[in-house]
Amino acid sequence: MTHPFHPLCGRDFEFVAYRQNWGEDRVHLHDENGQLFSLPAAWTDAAAADPFVVVAAGRAPFSTAGLLALADLADRLRAQRDGAEAVKKITP
Repeated sequence: MTHPFHPLCGRDFEFVAYRQNWGEDRVHLHDENGQLFSLPAAWTDAAAADPFVVVAAGRAPFSTAGLLALADLADRLRAQRDGAEAVKKITP
């Protein structure tokens, strides 16, 4: 596990398979109790390193794609909130 913010970061697990499920590359693993679980391959060292992360070398905590996705989410939530307020307003 290599994802820096995941609670399992730094732990080793028994590798089972590398598959693409529903358009996402995933790694299937066994934990210390033999339970099968899966994670996004990008969170492990089984996937190739993201070129942005390699070039940034720790100097940029967010990628352009991640920031654009966050901005899109904020826009959608703002539009949803604004639409909900318009419905809830009651004038005397």
